[in-house]
Amino acid sequence: MLGASLNKAFYHPDSSLQIPWSSLQFGLLVFPVNPFLGAVTISLAALITWAKRYPLIIRGPLHQGLAILSLLLLITTGFASHKLEAFLGLFNLLPYFFVFAALTALIQTSAQLRQIAWIMVFGSLPMVIIGFGQLFLGWSFKLQFLWELIDSTLSPGGEPPGRMASVLMHANTLAAYLVTIFILGLGLWLENYQKLKQKLKVKNLPISSSTYRPVIFLTIAVFANFIALILTNSRNGWVIAIITCLAYALYQGWRLIVAGCMSIATVILLAAFAPSAIAQFFRRFVPYFVWARLNDDMYPDRPVALMRKTQWEFAWNLTQQHPFTGWGLRSFSGLYKAKMATDLGHPHNLFLMLSAETGLITTFLFSGILAGILFTASQLLWKSESLEPENRLIFFSYLLAFIGWILFNTVDVTTFDLRLSTLFWVFLAALCGVILHQTSLIKR
Repeated sequence: MLGASLNKAFYHPDSSLQIPWSSLQFGLLVFPVNPFLGAVTISLAALITWAKRYPLIIRGPLHQGLAILSLLLLITTGFASHKLEAFLGLFNLLPYFFVFAALTALIQTSAQLRQIAWIMVFGSLPMVIIGFGQLFLGWSFKLQFLWELIDSTLSPGGEPPGRMASVLMHANTLAAYLVTIFILGLGLWLENYQKLKQKLKVKNLPISSSTYRPVIFLTIAVFANFIALILTNSRNGWVIAIITCLAYALYQGWRLIVAGCMSIATVILLAAFAPSAIAQFFRRFVPYFVWARLNDDMYPDRPVALMRKTQWEFAWNLTQQHPFTGWGLRSFSGLYKAKMATDLGHPHNLFLMLSAETGLITTFLFSGILAGILFTASQLLWKSESLEPENRLIFFSYLLAFIGWILFNTVDVTTFDLRLSTLFWVFLAALCGVILHQTSLIKR
């Protein structure tokens, strides 16, 4: 039953952490539509967990690495030309480190991973429905109540026009959100589909309509998220979604689906990038908005300053000028505008942005922490016997979501959006929490 799936892990395995666990679940559920209330309840969960698990948290090597990273960020702020701007930029990182450290102690089991994934999929549906209304029904509104308690804006026709953005600031922002939900939702669908197949194989087992509900719900939710992702017109989101489908098919050993996905991807790439004579043939089968978006024919007169190559070169040039301390957080936008006469919030690459603004040492440490998590998670998935077979798929889903976030941030930056940053640090904390818990079990 669908309700049973959601309620299965409502209670924390450690009763002393039940209040923060309940607070986290509620915060994640309301967060997409009301980020202020969601942030307050998630922060409350982190504060209570810190109070109850402080000695355990500060002893963790991962958390000590983040503490060193925080110190380095503070030091680079002292060298920034515009110290106030750099100081304000710290709030895009340091509060999330604090929440992340707490949630790794709060989230310990695969059942909790599954519960969080269910909540995130549920929470995405209002976002998707609003997005469809925005794009096809011309919905628009601006809600502001009790200052920032409820503050949402919906632009009619999308932002930019013609691209679904829902209540987020930009279509690419929505794409980053949706591709993460799509990955977790597809993992849940595969899990529940396999369970359904096993039940149907058992003879004389009574099957009720409730047996099908999780698969039916997840089919609708995953399909809706995928269609919405297409309508964001985000090349980054499209590519990551295709890679995700291939990864799941390879993991499941579905060779025909792998071959099918590869064939579709090849046809799309030929339509977009093959010589004209060849491309024209394949464009009979591939929609214009797909191939023209991929090769940028849809926007042939794009200014040089808006091209990613230009932004990346500029960011790397800034890094070379101040390789150790950077120019200070939030400095890229002002420097780019002064040079290129173009307003741009970031260089569309998180790691180049960090190197330009905080220096190479800080960037290498941040990247090293992420690489360490990726390596440890992969080892646990493929080599450890402590991770039960029935829990490997949900763990793999979180690992895929993490890889998807890294890929997305090589061509964009998601740290400036409250929803996206919170979503990332929560699912990364969930992944790391299970890793730390499983590692402690192995050592016993």
